Amino acid sequence: MQTTETIQKVAWAVDPIHSMVNFKVKHMMMTTVTGSFDKFSIEAETDGDDFTTGDVVFTAETASVNTGNESRDNHLRGEDFFYAEKFPELTFRPTKIEAVDNDGSYTIEGDLTIRDVTKAISLSAEFGGLVKDPWGNTRAGFTINGKINRKDWNLNWNVALEAGGILVSDEVRINCEIQLIRKDAIHI
Repeated sequence: MQTTETIQKVAWAVDPIHSMVNFKVKHMMMTTVTGSFDKFSIEAETDGDDFTTGDVVFTAETASVNTGNESRDNHLRGEDFFYAEKFPELTFRPTKIEAVDNDGSYTIEGDLTIRDVTKAISLSAEFGGLVKDPWGNTRAGFTINGKINRKDWNLNWNVALEAGGILVSDEVRINCEIQLIRKDAIHI
């Protein structure tokens, strides 16, 4: 006798009020400038609460880049960097989510698309756990870190410094605090 097991597909959406998508870049090779994307979304579907089975899509509006300096933000939105008018979104789609220990550490491999250039990247994630909020919603929390070379996406603008070095580092460090809210589970 063959039994069929019901798989519970769970849909998740980001809580943008309690999530942050930040990046850091060295300026003049001596200090760090921090920025973020103010408008982003994450849609995910998992088998139960197993995030290694996740089908995830992250999207950020490039015009929402925010470093706290209007002139710099306008430069980042322009043709030298994100070219938000022509490329309004950047996306990340994980291709593999793998637990690296039994303590909530994961490696996330996936495709990052900026300015219609798609490259594979690897990120590390720490699972903060699942909790019920005071309103009965199930939430999942993650801290995600990584680094990329911006030139891999043709974000090449720079200025040479008179004393040597460059104005803006090629390395971009990524730091995200993500809180997902579980939607109604779907049984298939």
